[in-house]
Amino acid sequence: MGEAEQQAGWGFETRAVHTGQAPDPASGAVVTPITLSTTFAQDGVGNHQGYEYSRSGNPTRSALETCVASLELARHGFAFASGLAAEDNVLRLLSQGDRILLGNDAYGGTFRLISKVWAPLGFPWSAVDLTDLDALVASWPDDTRLVWLETPTNPLLTCIDIETVAAIAHERGALVVVDNTFATPFLQQPLALGADIVVHSATKYLGGHSDVVGGFLALNDDDLADRIRFTQNAAGAVPAPFDCYLVLRGVKTLGVRMERHCSNARAVVDMLVGHPAVDRVFYPQLPDHPGHRAAAKQMRDFGGMVSFTLRGGLDAALTVVRHTQIFTLAESLGAVESLIEHPGQMTHASAAGSPLQVPDALVRLSVGIESATDLVADLQQALDHI
Repeated sequence: MGEAEQQAGWGFETRAVHTGQAPDPASGAVVTPITLSTTFAQDGVGNHQGYEYSRSGNPTRSALETCVASLELARHGFAFASGLAAEDNVLRLLSQGDRILLGNDAYGGTFRLISKVWAPLGFPWSAVDLTDLDALVASWPDDTRLVWLETPTNPLLTCIDIETVAAIAHERGALVVVDNTFATPFLQQPLALGADIVVHSATKYLGGHSDVVGGFLALNDDDLADRIRFTQNAAGAVPAPFDCYLVLRGVKTLGVRMERHCSNARAVVDMLVGHPAVDRVFYPQLPDHPGHRAAAKQMRDFGGMVSFTLRGGLDAALTVVRHTQIFTLAESLGAVESLIEHPGQMTHASAAGSPLQVPDALVRLSVGIESATDLVADLQQALDHI
């Protein structure tokens, strides 16, 4: 059995720690070296050791790409300078006139990239409810070439049946891209469910420590991978070696962190559901959550993201986000520290007035790995200020 075949049989946590990260043969260093060199010596013209110029390929980046691809059960992995840089490279697979179907609950940056950057260049798009499969089939635009979905979505945590949507799209000749940032490969592996490409903001759970910006693509199709590889090099939005090191370091603890994120989120949800100031809680584990069935079908657990609306509307939401002490008022998510935000005026401000506009009363939590008791008490005292 070869090394690749042996490692493919390892458990998730073992692959996260070891795949692509063998001790350095030159020194024996257990930690993957940060290779800062921009260029690499050649024995003769075109005769090198796999690396020529660091935009085209870098040993530290290769280690990251190999590791995260293995976690997504993918043959190919590509690291980028940001999640949106990764998304932009996916959109370059399209030809002018190709339509993009975007879920009607999605990250504001994805909406902005598709609607404000790519649409004016001749790439039409539609916002659709990807949970209403009958309507999706009945109103499918013939020019659709790509379906872009998040599950769970940002910020309403809608969960979409990847396997069913992929089957519908493939029957009609469209690719399926799944943003797996919220779930991570520890909880969900979209390629195994029929997706063509998985995208991550590596800034979030993969990095996990709020200290690096990055993006990632994972896929199995060799032809698509060749095209992505070409564009990754040609457009050049690649991460620095130190950024790759930081994401790789974060990935090593992804499994244990996600277990704690999920258990802490459940404790927070239990408190919010019974609080009189809270109107509705969005969390896939709740039986009345519209995406509960899809989440239970395809996820190992239900994640560390929680959203909720306040009965008091916008003023109440702004009051709560101002008064937490452990939850930090900040954008982003998926790191060890707990964060709180008002999506309508922060991460999703660009979606105002569009089909993706979010409720004014909505608050989004990224539940960290602190003591669950402390997190619950912090939210309770913030709610008491309403």
